[in-house]
Amino acid sequence: MNKYGYSRVLGLLLLSAALFLSACGARKKEPITLSVWHVYGGQTDSPLNQLIDEFNETVGAEKGIILQVMQVSNTNTIHESVLAAANHEPGAAKLPDLFISYPKTVLAMPDSAVLVDYRDYFSEKELSAFLPEFLEEGMIDGRLLVLPAAKSTEILFLDKTLFDRFSADTGADLEQLRTWEGLFAMSEDYYRWLDAKTPDIPHDGRCFFVHDYHFNYLQLGTESLGEDFFSGNQLAFGEAFHRVWMPYARAAIQGGVWLGDGYATDPLRTGEAVASVASSASVLYYEDIVTYPDNVSEPVQVVSYALPIMKGGEKLAIQRGAGFCLTKSNPEREAAAVEFLKWLTEPKCNLRFVTSTGYMPVTEQAFAMLPEVAETLESGKYRSLYHAMNETRRDYQFYTPPQLSTYLDLEMSVEKNARKILQNAREKYLAALSPEDEGFSEEAITAQNALAEQLAEEALTALKLAVQRAGK
Repeated sequence: MNKYGYSRVLGLLLLSAALFLSACGARKKEPITLSVWHVYGGQTDSPLNQLIDEFNETVGAEKGIILQVMQVSNTNTIHESVLAAANHEPGAAKLPDLFISYPKTVLAMPDSAVLVDYRDYFSEKELSAFLPEFLEEGMIDGRLLVLPAAKSTEILFLDKTLFDRFSADTGADLEQLRTWEGLFAMSEDYYRWLDAKTPDIPHDGRCFFVHDYHFNYLQLGTESLGEDFFSGNQLAFGEAFHRVWMPYARAAIQGGVWLGDGYATDPLRTGEAVASVASSASVLYYEDIVTYPDNVSEPVQVVSYALPIMKGGEKLAIQRGAGFCLTKSNPEREAAAVEFLKWLTEPKCNLRFVTSTGYMPVTEQAFAMLPEVAETLESGKYRSLYHAMNETRRDYQFYTPPQLSTYLDLEMSVEKNARKILQNAREKYLAALSPEDEGFSEEAITAQNALAEQLAEEALTALKLAVQRAGK
Protein backbone atom coordinates (compact mmCIF):
# COMPACT_ATOMS: atom_id res chain seq x y z
CA MET A 1 0.00 0.00 0.00
CA ASN A 2 1.41 3.39 -0.97
CA LYS A 3 1.68 6.43 1.19
CA TYR A 4 -1.60 7.81 -0.15
CA GLY A 5 -3.40 4.56 0.74
CA TYR A 6 -2.08 4.56 4.29
CA SER A 7 -3.12 8.17 4.71
CA ARG A 8 -6.59 7.40 3.40
CA VAL A 9 -7.11 4.47 5.76
CA LEU A 10 -5.80 6.45 8.69
CA GLY A 11 -8.15 9.31 7.82
CA LEU A 12 -11.14 6.99 7.68
CA LEU A 13 -10.25 5.49 11.06
CA LEU A 14 -9.90 8.92 12.65
CA LEU A 15 -13.20 10.05 11.13
CA SER A 16 -14.98 6.93 12.40
CA ALA A 17 -13.55 7.46 15.88
CA ALA A 18 -14.61 11.10 15.85
CA LEU A 19 -18.14 10.21 14.75
CA PHE A 20 -18.37 7.51 17.43
CA LEU A 21 -17.22 9.86 20.17
CA SER A 22 -19.56 12.57 18.91
CA ALA A 23 -22.51 10.19 18.99
CA CYS A 24 -21.65 9.10 22.53
CA GLY A 25 -21.46 12.70 23.65
CA ALA A 26 -24.76 13.53 22.00
CA ARG A 27 -26.56 10.59 23.61
CA LYS A 28 -28.30 12.18 26.58
CA LYS A 29 -29.23 10.40 29.76
CA GLU A 30 -32.80 9.09 29.69
CA PRO A 31 -35.13 11.43 31.63
CA ILE A 32 -36.81 10.21 34.82
CA THR A 33 -40.57 9.90 34.32
CA LEU A 34 -42.67 10.13 37.47
CA SER A 35 -46.34 9.16 37.77
CA VAL A 36 -48.79 11.41 39.63
CA TRP A 37 -52.32 11.05 41.06
CA HIS A 38 -53.99 14.25 42.29
CA VAL A 39 -57.33 15.93 42.99
CA TYR A 40 -56.95 19.49 41.72
CA GLY A 41 -59.51 20.07 38.95
CA GLY A 42 -60.30 17.80 36.02
CA GLN A 43 -58.08 15.79 33.72
CA THR A 44 -58.42 18.38 30.95
CA ASP A 45 -58.90 21.52 33.05
CA SER A 46 -56.60 21.41 36.04
CA PRO A 47 -54.50 24.26 37.44
CA LEU A 48 -51.99 21.71 38.75
CA ASN A 49 -51.74 20.04 35.34
CA GLN A 50 -50.86 23.41 33.86
CA LEU A 51 -48.11 23.91 36.43
CA ILE A 52 -46.81 20.39 35.84
CA ASP A 53 -46.58 21.19 32.12
CA GLU A 54 -44.67 24.35 33.00
CA PHE A 55 -42.28 22.40 35.23
CA ASN A 56 -41.72 19.76 32.55
CA GLU A 57 -40.87 22.45 29.99
CA THR A 58 -38.49 24.37 32.27
CA VAL A 59 -36.84 22.87 35.34
CA GLY A 60 -37.80 19.36 34.32
CA ALA A 61 -36.33 19.75 30.84
CA GLU A 62 -33.11 21.13 32.31
CA LYS A 63 -32.74 18.35 34.91
CA GLY A 64 -34.20 15.44 33.00
CA ILE A 65 -37.45 15.06 34.96
CA ILE A 66 -40.89 14.44 33.46
CA LEU A 67 -44.06 14.31 35.54
CA GLN A 68 -46.91 12.34 34.01
CA VAL A 69 -50.41 12.77 35.46
CA MET A 70 -52.10 9.39 35.49
CA GLN A 71 -55.24 10.20 37.50
CA VAL A 72 -57.18 13.34 38.42
CA SER A 73 -60.04 12.50 40.73
CA ASN A 74 -61.45 13.37 44.14
CA THR A 75 -59.98 12.48 47.51
CA ASN A 76 -62.47 9.67 48.14
CA THR A 77 -61.64 7.93 44.86
CA ILE A 78 -57.89 8.36 45.32
CA HIS A 79 -58.24 7.10 48.91
CA GLU A 80 -59.79 3.90 47.54
CA SER A 81 -57.24 3.62 44.72
CA VAL A 82 -54.29 4.04 47.12
CA LEU A 83 -55.59 1.40 49.52
CA ALA A 84 -56.33 -0.99 46.65
CA ALA A 85 -52.78 -0.53 45.36
CA ALA A 86 -51.21 -0.79 48.81
CA ASN A 87 -53.15 -4.00 49.51
CA HIS A 88 -52.22 -5.45 46.10
CA GLU A 89 -55.84 -6.07 45.22
CA PRO A 90 -56.46 -7.90 41.91
CA GLY A 91 -56.62 -5.45 39.02
CA ALA A 92 -55.41 -2.52 41.09
CA ALA A 93 -52.81 -0.18 39.66
CA LYS A 94 -49.45 0.07 41.39
CA LEU A 95 -48.83 3.03 43.64
CA PRO A 96 -47.66 6.08 41.64
CA ASP A 97 -44.51 7.98 42.54
CA LEU A 98 -46.52 10.91 43.87
CA PHE A 99 -50.11 10.87 45.07
CA ILE A 100 -52.40 13.15 47.03
CA SER A 101 -53.50 11.76 50.37
CA TYR A 102 -54.98 12.65 53.73
CA PRO A 103 -53.21 11.30 56.81
CA LYS A 104 -56.23 9.04 57.40
CA THR A 105 -55.43 7.26 54.12
CA VAL A 106 -51.83 6.67 55.19
CA LEU A 107 -53.03 5.37 58.55
CA ALA A 108 -55.30 2.91 56.74
CA MET A 109 -52.46 1.55 54.57
CA PRO A 110 -51.13 -1.88 55.57
CA ASP A 111 -47.55 -0.59 55.68
CA SER A 112 -46.63 3.10 55.58
CA ALA A 113 -42.95 2.11 55.35
CA VAL A 114 -43.38 2.13 51.56
CA LEU A 115 -43.50 5.95 51.76
CA VAL A 116 -40.57 8.37 51.89
CA ASP A 117 -39.88 10.42 55.01
CA TYR A 118 -39.48 13.93 53.57
CA ARG A 119 -37.01 14.82 56.30
CA ASP A 120 -34.50 12.73 54.34
CA TYR A 121 -34.73 15.25 51.47
CA PHE A 122 -35.65 18.60 53.07
CA SER A 123 -33.24 20.36 55.39
CA GLU A 124 -34.42 21.75 58.72
CA LYS A 125 -34.12 25.23 57.26
CA GLU A 126 -36.31 24.30 54.30
CA LEU A 127 -38.95 22.73 56.53
CA SER A 128 -38.96 25.74 58.86
CA ALA A 129 -40.40 27.81 55.98
CA PHE A 130 -43.68 25.85 56.20
CA LEU A 131 -46.46 26.63 58.69
CA PRO A 132 -45.71 24.30 61.61
CA GLU A 133 -49.32 23.19 62.03
CA PHE A 134 -49.47 22.17 58.37
CA LEU A 135 -46.36 20.02 58.74
CA GLU A 136 -47.65 18.58 62.01
CA GLU A 137 -50.65 17.05 60.28
CA GLY A 138 -48.37 15.15 57.90
CA MET A 139 -46.29 13.61 60.71
CA ILE A 140 -47.24 9.95 61.15
CA ASP A 141 -45.46 7.72 63.63
CA GLY A 142 -42.64 10.26 63.86
CA ARG A 143 -42.11 10.49 60.09
CA LEU A 144 -43.09 13.29 57.72
CA LEU A 145 -45.06 11.29 55.16
CA VAL A 146 -47.55 13.88 53.86
CA LEU A 147 -46.09 17.13 52.52
CA PRO A 148 -48.48 20.10 52.27
CA ALA A 149 -48.62 21.79 48.89
CA ALA A 150 -51.98 23.52 49.35
CA LYS A 151 -54.28 23.69 52.35
CA SER A 152 -57.93 24.56 52.71
CA THR A 153 -60.02 25.58 55.65
CA GLU A 154 -63.74 25.89 56.21
CA ILE A 155 -65.35 29.12 55.07
CA LEU A 156 -68.85 30.54 55.40
CA PHE A 157 -70.19 31.17 51.89
CA LEU A 158 -73.25 33.41 51.55
CA ASP A 159 -75.62 34.13 48.67
CA LYS A 160 -75.67 37.86 49.38
CA THR A 161 -78.43 38.44 46.83
CA LEU A 162 -80.93 36.20 48.63
CA PHE A 163 -79.74 37.36 52.04
CA ASP A 164 -80.31 41.02 51.19
CA ARG A 165 -83.94 40.29 50.27
CA PHE A 166 -84.45 38.47 53.55
CA SER A 167 -82.72 41.26 55.45
CA ALA A 168 -84.77 43.99 53.78
CA ASP A 169 -87.99 42.32 54.96
CA THR A 170 -86.91 41.20 58.43
CA GLY A 171 -83.95 43.33 59.49
CA ALA A 172 -81.66 40.27 59.61
CA ASP A 173 -78.11 41.41 60.38
CA LEU A 174 -74.90 39.92 59.00
CA GLU A 175 -73.34 40.29 62.45
CA GLN A 176 -75.62 37.47 63.60
CA LEU A 177 -73.63 35.10 61.40
CA ARG A 178 -70.49 35.56 63.49
CA THR A 179 -71.72 32.94 66.00
CA TRP A 180 -73.20 29.51 65.49
CA GLU A 181 -76.03 30.31 67.85
CA GLY A 182 -76.88 33.38 65.76
CA LEU A 183 -76.64 31.50 62.48
CA PHE A 184 -78.96 28.70 63.60
CA ALA A 185 -81.49 31.16 65.05
CA MET A 186 -81.44 32.97 61.70
CA SER A 187 -81.98 29.64 59.93
CA GLU A 188 -85.24 29.16 61.86
CA ASP A 189 -86.32 32.74 61.12
CA TYR A 190 -85.61 32.34 57.41
CA TYR A 191 -87.68 29.16 57.16
CA ARG A 192 -90.64 30.85 58.87
CA TRP A 193 -90.26 33.99 56.73
CA LEU A 194 -90.63 31.99 53.53
CA ASP A 195 -93.32 29.73 54.96
CA ALA A 196 -95.41 32.76 55.92
CA LYS A 197 -95.40 34.01 52.32
CA THR A 198 -97.79 31.19 51.36
CA PRO A 199 -100.16 30.78 54.34
CA ASP A 200 -102.38 28.40 52.34
CA ILE A 201 -99.43 25.99 51.89
CA PRO A 202 -98.10 24.81 55.27
CA HIS A 203 -94.45 23.93 55.85
CA ASP A 204 -93.15 25.11 52.48
CA GLY A 205 -90.31 27.24 53.82
CA ARG A 206 -86.75 26.51 52.72
CA CYS A 207 -83.46 25.90 54.46
CA PHE A 208 -81.16 28.77 55.21
CA PHE A 209 -77.99 26.80 55.96
CA VAL A 210 -76.10 23.72 54.83
CA HIS A 211 -72.88 22.27 56.29
CA ASP A 212 -70.65 20.03 54.22
CA TYR A 213 -69.34 18.14 57.25
CA HIS A 214 -71.56 17.92 60.34
CA PHE A 215 -68.77 15.95 62.03
CA ASN A 216 -66.41 18.89 61.67
CA TYR A 217 -68.97 21.31 63.12
CA LEU A 218 -69.49 19.12 66.18
CA GLN A 219 -65.78 18.45 66.64
CA LEU A 220 -64.60 22.03 66.24
CA GLY A 221 -67.40 23.46 68.35
CA THR A 222 -66.74 21.04 71.21
CA GLU A 223 -63.00 21.62 71.16
CA SER A 224 -63.47 25.40 71.00
CA LEU A 225 -65.34 25.25 74.31
CA GLY A 226 -62.38 23.59 76.00
CA GLU A 227 -63.70 20.05 76.04
CA ASP A 228 -62.24 16.96 74.37
CA PHE A 229 -64.34 15.74 71.48
CA PHE A 230 -62.72 12.29 71.67
CA SER A 231 -62.31 9.93 74.59
CA GLY A 232 -59.72 7.38 73.58
CA ASN A 233 -60.82 6.02 70.22
CA GLN A 234 -64.46 7.01 70.70
CA LEU A 235 -66.49 10.20 71.04
CA ALA A 236 -66.75 11.74 74.50
CA PHE A 237 -70.32 13.14 74.21
CA GLY A 238 -69.70 15.58 77.07
CA GLU A 239 -71.49 18.76 78.16
CA ALA A 240 -69.89 20.91 75.47
CA PHE A 241 -70.98 18.43 72.80
CA HIS A 242 -74.54 18.81 74.07
CA ARG A 243 -74.27 22.60 73.91
CA VAL A 244 -72.99 22.45 70.32
CA TRP A 245 -75.57 19.87 69.23
CA MET A 246 -78.74 21.59 70.47
CA PRO A 247 -78.96 24.79 68.32
CA TYR A 248 -77.93 22.83 65.24
CA ALA A 249 -80.49 20.06 65.87
CA ARG A 250 -83.32 22.48 66.74
CA ALA A 251 -82.79 24.44 63.53
CA ALA A 252 -82.62 21.23 61.45
CA ILE A 253 -85.81 19.85 63.01
CA GLN A 254 -87.63 23.13 62.27
CA GLY A 255 -86.53 23.08 58.63
CA GLY A 256 -83.74 25.65 58.67
CA VAL A 257 -80.81 23.29 58.01
CA TRP A 258 -80.32 21.18 54.90
CA LEU A 259 -80.13 17.45 55.68
CA GLY A 260 -79.97 16.08 52.14
CA ASP A 261 -77.12 14.16 50.56
CA GLY A 262 -74.47 15.67 48.33
CA TYR A 263 -72.18 18.64 48.70
CA ALA A 264 -72.98 21.99 50.31
CA THR A 265 -72.57 23.68 46.93
CA ASP A 266 -75.64 21.93 45.52
CA PRO A 267 -78.48 23.69 47.41
CA LEU A 268 -76.80 27.07 47.02
CA ARG A 269 -76.65 26.64 43.26
CA THR A 270 -80.43 26.04 43.18
CA GLY A 271 -81.40 28.69 45.75
CA GLU A 272 -82.57 26.01 48.20
CA ALA A 273 -80.16 27.42 50.80
CA VAL A 274 -78.61 30.82 51.40
CA ALA A 275 -75.47 30.03 53.41
CA SER A 276 -73.06 27.13 53.60
CA VAL A 277 -69.92 26.11 55.42
CA ALA A 278 -67.61 24.14 53.19
CA SER A 279 -64.00 23.80 52.16
CA SER A 280 -62.50 27.01 50.80
CA ALA A 281 -61.74 25.00 47.66
CA SER A 282 -65.50 24.73 47.09
CA VAL A 283 -65.33 28.24 45.61
CA LEU A 284 -64.61 26.47 42.31
CA TYR A 285 -68.16 25.13 42.31
CA TYR A 286 -70.20 28.13 43.45
CA GLU A 287 -71.79 29.75 40.44
CA ASP A 288 -72.51 33.43 39.90
CA ILE A 289 -75.92 32.38 38.57
CA VAL A 290 -78.54 30.49 40.57
CA THR A 291 -81.05 28.27 38.80
CA TYR A 292 -84.09 27.69 40.97
CA PRO A 293 -86.11 24.44 40.98
CA ASP A 294 -88.65 26.05 38.62
CA ASN A 295 -85.78 26.63 36.10
CA VAL A 296 -85.79 30.42 36.61
CA SER A 297 -82.23 31.77 36.78
CA GLU A 298 -80.74 34.99 38.08
CA PRO A 299 -77.25 36.37 38.75
CA VAL A 300 -76.19 36.36 42.41
CA GLN A 301 -73.26 37.59 44.48
CA VAL A 302 -71.48 34.92 46.53
CA VAL A 303 -69.34 36.32 49.36
CA SER A 304 -67.13 34.65 51.96
CA TYR A 305 -66.68 35.09 55.70
CA ALA A 306 -64.55 33.51 58.39
CA LEU A 307 -66.13 30.59 60.22
CA PRO A 308 -68.73 31.34 62.92
CA ILE A 309 -67.74 30.48 66.50
CA MET A 310 -69.61 29.31 69.60
CA LYS A 311 -70.38 32.19 71.96
CA GLY A 312 -67.51 32.41 74.42
CA GLY A 313 -65.55 29.79 72.53
CA GLU A 314 -62.06 29.92 71.11
CA LYS A 315 -61.64 30.90 67.47
CA LEU A 316 -60.67 27.60 65.87
CA ALA A 317 -60.55 26.73 62.17
CA ILE A 318 -60.03 23.20 60.98
CA GLN A 319 -57.22 22.76 58.51
CA ARG A 320 -58.20 20.69 55.52
CA GLY A 321 -56.57 19.68 52.32
CA ALA A 322 -54.48 16.66 51.58
CA GLY A 323 -50.76 16.61 50.76
CA PHE A 324 -48.33 14.74 48.59
CA CYS A 325 -47.04 11.30 49.52
CA LEU A 326 -43.92 9.94 47.80
CA THR A 327 -43.57 6.21 47.18
CA LYS A 328 -40.14 4.74 47.83
CA SER A 329 -38.23 3.68 44.72
CA ASN A 330 -34.58 4.65 44.43
CA PRO A 331 -32.65 7.77 45.51
CA GLU A 332 -32.54 9.18 42.00
CA ARG A 333 -36.30 8.96 41.42
CA GLU A 334 -37.12 10.18 44.91
CA ALA A 335 -34.81 13.19 44.54
CA ALA A 336 -36.44 14.01 41.20
CA ALA A 337 -39.90 14.03 42.82
CA VAL A 338 -38.66 16.25 45.64
CA GLU A 339 -37.23 18.66 43.05
CA PHE A 340 -40.76 19.17 41.76
CA LEU A 341 -42.26 19.57 45.23
CA LYS A 342 -39.70 22.21 46.19
CA TRP A 343 -40.50 24.06 42.97
CA LEU A 344 -44.28 23.85 43.63
CA THR A 345 -44.01 25.11 47.22
CA GLU A 346 -41.73 28.05 46.40
CA PRO A 347 -43.81 31.09 47.53
CA LYS A 348 -44.53 32.75 44.17
CA CYS A 349 -45.28 29.48 42.43
CA ASN A 350 -47.35 28.24 45.37
CA LEU A 351 -49.44 31.42 45.35
CA ARG A 352 -50.16 31.03 41.64
CA PHE A 353 -51.32 27.49 42.34
CA VAL A 354 -53.48 28.07 45.40
CA THR A 355 -55.20 31.27 44.27
CA SER A 356 -56.47 29.46 41.17
CA THR A 357 -57.99 26.65 43.25
CA GLY A 358 -59.34 28.25 46.43
CA TYR A 359 -56.61 26.88 48.70
CA MET A 360 -54.22 28.47 51.17
CA PRO A 361 -50.46 28.63 50.64
CA VAL A 362 -48.27 26.49 52.87
CA THR A 363 -45.31 28.70 53.80
CA GLU A 364 -45.03 31.73 56.06
CA GLN A 365 -43.57 33.86 53.27
CA ALA A 366 -46.38 33.01 50.85
CA PHE A 367 -48.99 33.84 53.49
CA ALA A 368 -47.31 37.22 54.07
CA MET A 369 -47.60 37.90 50.33
CA LEU A 370 -51.22 36.72 50.09
CA PRO A 371 -53.09 39.98 50.92
CA GLU A 372 -51.30 41.86 48.14
CA VAL A 373 -51.80 39.01 45.67
CA ALA A 374 -55.50 38.73 46.59
CA GLU A 375 -56.10 42.35 45.56
CA THR A 376 -54.92 41.54 42.04
CA LEU A 377 -57.44 38.72 41.49
CA GLU A 378 -59.99 39.53 38.81
CA SER A 379 -62.89 37.67 40.41
CA GLY A 380 -64.71 39.44 43.24
CA LYS A 381 -65.74 36.04 44.54
CA TYR A 382 -62.09 35.01 44.88
CA ARG A 383 -61.06 38.33 46.41
CA SER A 384 -63.77 37.89 49.04
CA LEU A 385 -62.58 34.34 49.72
CA TYR A 386 -58.99 35.40 50.31
CA HIS A 387 -60.03 38.28 52.56
CA ALA A 388 -61.85 35.68 54.69
CA MET A 389 -58.78 33.45 54.61
CA ASN A 390 -56.54 36.29 55.75
CA GLU A 391 -58.89 36.95 58.66
CA THR A 392 -58.79 33.24 59.49
CA ARG A 393 -55.01 33.16 59.43
CA ARG A 394 -54.79 36.35 61.54
CA ASP A 395 -57.45 35.69 64.19
CA TYR A 396 -57.97 31.92 64.38
CA GLN A 397 -55.93 28.94 65.50
CA PHE A 398 -55.72 26.07 63.04
CA TYR A 399 -57.02 22.85 64.57
CA THR A 400 -55.51 19.51 63.55
CA PRO A 401 -57.75 16.46 64.14
CA PRO A 402 -56.04 13.64 66.05
CA GLN A 403 -54.66 10.61 64.25
CA LEU A 404 -56.95 7.86 65.46
CA SER A 405 -57.33 4.46 63.84
CA THR A 406 -61.11 4.87 64.34
CA TYR A 407 -61.30 8.44 63.02
CA LEU A 408 -62.65 7.62 59.56
CA ASP A 409 -65.24 5.18 60.93
CA LEU A 410 -66.42 7.70 63.53
CA GLU A 411 -66.63 10.44 60.90
CA MET A 412 -68.71 8.28 58.57
CA SER A 413 -70.93 7.05 61.39
CA VAL A 414 -71.74 10.56 62.64
CA GLU A 415 -72.31 11.96 59.14
CA LYS A 416 -74.67 9.16 58.19
CA ASN A 417 -76.55 8.82 61.48
CA ALA A 418 -76.85 12.52 62.36
CA ARG A 419 -78.57 13.31 59.07
CA LYS A 420 -80.83 10.27 59.21
CA ILE A 421 -81.81 10.77 62.86
CA LEU A 422 -82.55 14.46 62.34
CA GLN A 423 -84.58 13.71 59.22
CA ASN A 424 -86.69 11.32 61.30
CA ALA A 425 -86.99 13.95 64.03
CA ARG A 426 -88.14 16.48 61.43
CA GLU A 427 -90.91 14.09 60.33
CA LYS A 428 -91.99 13.59 63.95
CA TYR A 429 -92.00 17.35 64.44
CA LEU A 430 -94.33 17.96 61.49
CA ALA A 431 -96.62 15.13 62.53
CA ALA A 432 -96.81 16.31 66.15
CA LEU A 433 -97.68 19.95 65.46
CA SER A 434 -101.28 20.75 66.34
CA PRO A 435 -103.26 23.17 64.15
CA GLU A 436 -102.87 25.82 66.88
CA ASP A 437 -99.06 25.40 66.82
CA GLU A 438 -98.67 25.81 63.05
CA GLY A 439 -99.07 29.56 62.88
CA PHE A 440 -96.60 32.41 63.28
CA SER A 441 -97.87 33.96 66.47
CA GLU A 442 -95.57 34.29 69.45
CA GLU A 443 -97.46 31.49 71.22
CA ALA A 444 -97.21 29.18 68.21
CA ILE A 445 -93.48 29.80 67.81
CA THR A 446 -92.92 29.13 71.51
CA ALA A 447 -94.71 25.79 71.14
CA GLN A 448 -92.69 24.95 68.02
CA ASN A 449 -89.42 25.70 69.80
CA ALA A 450 -90.40 23.56 72.80
CA LEU A 451 -91.26 20.60 70.56
CA ALA A 452 -88.02 21.00 68.59
CA GLU A 453 -86.05 21.13 71.87
CA GLN A 454 -87.59 17.86 73.05
CA LEU A 455 -86.95 16.11 69.74
CA ALA A 456 -83.36 17.42 69.62
CA GLU A 457 -82.68 15.79 73.01
CA GLU A 458 -84.16 12.52 71.79
CA ALA A 459 -82.11 12.74 68.61
CA LEU A 460 -78.90 13.15 70.60
CA THR A 461 -79.68 10.03 72.62
CA ALA A 462 -80.30 8.15 69.37
CA LEU A 463 -77.04 9.42 67.88
CA LYS A 464 -75.04 8.26 70.90
CA LEU A 465 -76.53 4.77 70.64
CA ALA A 466 -75.94 4.57 66.88
CA VAL A 467 -72.30 5.65 67.12
CA GLN A 468 -71.61 3.34 70.06
CA ARG A 469 -73.16 0.37 68.23
CA ALA A 470 -71.09 1.13 65.13
CA GLY A 471 -67.93 1.20 67.24
CA LYS A 472 -68.44 -2.28 68.69
